[in-house]
Amino acid sequence: MDSLHLVHVKLLAADLLTLTPRHTSPASFVRCGRTVARAEVVGIVVSRDRREKFLRFLVDDGTGCIPCVLWLNHRYLNANSSSDSDPTGEMALKMSEVVRLGTLLRVRGRIVMYRGAIQIAARDVVLEEDPNVEVLHWLQCVHMAKECYDLPLPSA
Repeated sequence: MDSLHLVHVKLLAADLLTLTPRHTSPASFVRCGRTVARAEVVGIVVSRDRREKFLRFLVDDGTGCIPCVLWLNHRYLNANSSSDSDPTGEMALKMSEVVRLGTLLRVRGRIVMYRGAIQIAARDVVLEEDPNVEVLHWLQCVHMAKECYDLPLPSA
């Protein structure tokens, strides 16, 4: 099994949105024959829609817009949680506060399919203060594609 499915693969929107879905459980996607399940993207928030249980937002990295969803109601998702304090939900609420229009964010999470479209189910949302981070992410994406992601799989 390819080890890329274990890491957050640095991707540009143009690459992320063209991944081929693989019908497995849990969901995974294919890029140049390699299995990818998690991604890291960097870009500007261009859309934001807050609901009771989730925050849906779009991140534009210059190559396209990446749909992201941040689940806020983790107690609803984790029905077996019996305690009143929900640290995961509290963290999600804090992360949702940094998702504002025009902010530069780094988003990490699982790649999922929702209504026939690829999106990221965010696990980490980090506000980036330095605008050079976006350019650095682009360079890292290109470098990783050349040196790792797009290389043929080694034969066993």
